[in-house]
Amino acid sequence: MIWIGSRTARYLLISNTNTTQLKKKQTERNSPKRNNMKVIFLDHDGVICLSGNWGSRLKKQQKAKKKLSQDVMTLPVDARFDNFDKKAIKVLNEILEQTGAEIVVSSDWKVWCTVEEMGDYYESKGIIKRPIDFTTNMIDGDKVTWFRNWDLEGTRSVQIQDWLANHPEVTHWVAIDDLEMGKTGLRYSMEYEHEWGLDNFVLTPLNNEGIKQLGIKEKVLSFLEG
Repeated sequence: MIWIGSRTARYLLISNTNTTQLKKKQTERNSPKRNNMKVIFLDHDGVICLSGNWGSRLKKQQKAKKKLSQDVMTLPVDARFDNFDKKAIKVLNEILEQTGAEIVVSSDWKVWCTVEEMGDYYESKGIIKRPIDFTTNMIDGDKVTWFRNWDLEGTRSVQIQDWLANHPEVTHWVAIDDLEMGKTGLRYSMEYEHEWGLDNFVLTPLNNEGIKQLGIKEKVLSFLEG
């Protein structure tokens, strides 16, 4: 039996409510099938949606006159999400322009919209490329040993690895996240090592800086251009 932490369970419960709609939009996930594809697995919170942006969706929902019991999925896409940091978007766009990489969304924001809708939101916020896909919402319990303190990290890492396994055309990739999903590192001054950790991983440890933090861009480029 595989134990799944309560936070992961909540995300899976949310994703299950949107399964039908996501399946209907499956045909919109048309990944460019070309050789030498470069991919960025992109988280949002703590990467391009920074702490100063958190909660900004509430003002937009108020403007949209959201009712207390109203399903968020019935709101305009812009009202479902917090804003992105403009300087963080500038750095992301520079990376996209320099590498030609595609974006696959690994953020849990994916449960609140379709790939097409996320693309519309990206464009409205000034991101020069629409995402080509989401990582799956499902997990394979045989691929990872679960621990209470690492449930989100392990889940997201496995989802990324599953996407890569189904896309052999990818030659260069990197995951950018504020969750610690690398194979090794330090957490609370204690060393960790995870069998499910990612080799091509860049951590954004400062939630008020995200991808614009000094040195992050260079780390991302090292994986996409190495």
